[in-house]
Amino acid sequence: MTTLTMKEEKRLKIVERVYRGELTVIQAALVLGISERQFYRIKARVKKHGAKGVVHGNRGRPCKQKVTEKTVKRIIELAQGKYKDFNDHHLTDKLASDEKITVSREKVRRILRAQGMGSPKKRRGIKHRSRRERKPAEGMMLQVDGSPHDWMEGRGPRLCLIGAIDDATSKVMRAFFVQAESSWGYFKLFSETFRQHGLPQLIYTDRHSVFWTDRQPTIEEQLMGNKPTTEVGRGLEELGVTLVLAHSPQAKGRIERLWNTFQDRLVSELRLAKAKTIKQAQAVLERYLPVHNRKFSKPAVAEPAWRKVTALQIERALCFKQQRTVAKDNTITFDGTILQIPRISPFGSHANKRIDVHVLLDGAVELFYKTEKIASFDSKMTRTMGLYRTPAKREGFRYGPISLLPSPQKLSP
Repeated sequence: MTTLTMKEEKRLKIVERVYRGELTVIQAALVLGISERQFYRIKARVKKHGAKGVVHGNRGRPCKQKVTEKTVKRIIELAQGKYKDFNDHHLTDKLASDEKITVSREKVRRILRAQGMGSPKKRRGIKHRSRRERKPAEGMMLQVDGSPHDWMEGRGPRLCLIGAIDDATSKVMRAFFVQAESSWGYFKLFSETFRQHGLPQLIYTDRHSVFWTDRQPTIEEQLMGNKPTTEVGRGLEELGVTLVLAHSPQAKGRIERLWNTFQDRLVSELRLAKAKTIKQAQAVLERYLPVHNRKFSKPAVAEPAWRKVTALQIERALCFKQQRTVAKDNTITFDGTILQIPRISPFGSHANKRIDVHVLLDGAVELFYKTEKIASFDSKMTRTMGLYRTPAKREGFRYGPISLLPSPQKLSP
């Protein structure tokens, strides 16, 4: 005996009324909300099979899309073990990419909730506020920031992740782990980003001491009409990049939401890879970033706005700079070490002249008189001369990675 649903009973009654001549086919199709052709099909099935003709042909058949019990058990096993504490979306992504189990996020959610497994990511309440519109083109504005966090959950040192996200597309342009936010770290971030993409128009960040200072101007700055700035601020100014300082975390919401996503998904990836050192963490991050950008980035509405820049311009601007007066024997004293300036000629000398000392990101030192380079010392040479044996006096190189600074990393510009 076939049990009919209310919808099927209605169809059967309408078909019977058509057979009795109480309704036309056009009227019956209109009442049922189907086409005339479809009604003729139903009428023919009722004539052939009776009441069973209004029953859908798939009733009683197993669903082709149904997840097998074996797959359900595998998903639960992975969620409790290998992918423990992954949120529903992230778990769905990993099942598809790494385990070749293609199911919807909603199906994963239902399977886990049926087992009493809640999402580790708590849903926040909806906040009603207006958000600033995105810039129309990639390269118009980068948001940069650092996120100190226990990224390796106690397996390794507590690190800070610094990165840059494009305001128009939400694409992470560059990110890497450092021990703490520092001028060296942001110099490296900007140097790699600018070399790969070009110069943005704006840099939007918070009022960290790396970018902003409240010190009083020196006499020289007052005479020249310059405002006090940090090393990073000075470097960006030399490249023609405008630095904009936010007054609250909410103002730079895009990168703050990025950290929220990273502290969920990236932490899970680091746990999965059992990362314990900064190098291992960076390797996981390098693999994760392309996946993240494909999933979360948005298309821009205008052509990219990056500006061209040479590697030499970046190197000359994004470095630590000091000034020294050349002694009568054509030397300068820098960080307790005497550096000899080669003579231009037997009778030429830079004695008593004020020169600029540039300390590059790899530890090399270059000397400039006005715009002319008069001497250079690579990182191996500066270490041999003893610069790396002096105590660090600035934060700039204190947090540079060992791979980029010779050991021991004691250079202070």
